[in-house]
Amino acid sequence: MKIIVLGATSAIAEATSRLYAAEGAELLLVGRQGERLAAIAADLRLRGAPRVDVATRDLAQANAAMAALGSFAATLGGVDHVLIAYGTLGDQQASESDLGAAGENLAVNFTSAAFWALAAAELLERQGHGSLVVLGSVAGDRGRRANFVYGAAKSGLATLVEGIAHRFAGSGPRAVIIKPGPVVTPMTEGFANRKGPLWATPETVAAIVRRAADRGGPVVYAPWFWRWVMLIIRLLPARIFNRLEI
Repeated sequence: MKIIVLGATSAIAEATSRLYAAEGAELLLVGRQGERLAAIAADLRLRGAPRVDVATRDLAQANAAMAALGSFAATLGGVDHVLIAYGTLGDQQASESDLGAAGENLAVNFTSAAFWALAAAELLERQGHGSLVVLGSVAGDRGRRANFVYGAAKSGLATLVEGIAHRFAGSGPRAVIIKPGPVVTPMTEGFANRKGPLWATPETVAAIVRRAADRGGPVVYAPWFWRWVMLIIRLLPARIFNRLEI
């Protein structure tokens, strides 16, 4: 298999790449941190990947996504799976009072990711096979005061990927949006308590991402129980929901 990983230095992307490496897949890792990419690539080769290329790029700059993704695929000699795994929580309070901060949050978590997803969809549809797997978040399932700007971006991204999956229906390619709950990664280091049954490890989510690339519906919660947790949250009447500090 040939895999393109956009946002390859994220904890979940790295854990997923290790699973691919153990299967003998060839990978192309894309991200901003060149030294970190090189270190991850070296580790993946030791874990069984026969080939790992790297491309240093700021993925938030996605205006040329179509041409760039085509170049990545040409470098690998084709592509079977495209994983989009980058994002930032941003600062909710800053996003509420500073439109520049809000714009950056939305640009990274929705606009740029949407551009890469659309570019991947075009590439996979042209070749007639392959999987697009995009990391979203349960935060997109209902707007909450704690992170509604980030949540809005993830909601939009989920809708886009579901639409791509619908576009692919009956043809060869497939598209999946993964919706993790909270994960113990550098992104969540600022949280006071990262223990308990609702918190997952990058390795747990990576295993779900890897399975979803091969099978399952267009929306996958990680872990599975978040589907039912978020269903309850979505169904809560506003008079009850508005009393909750979540």
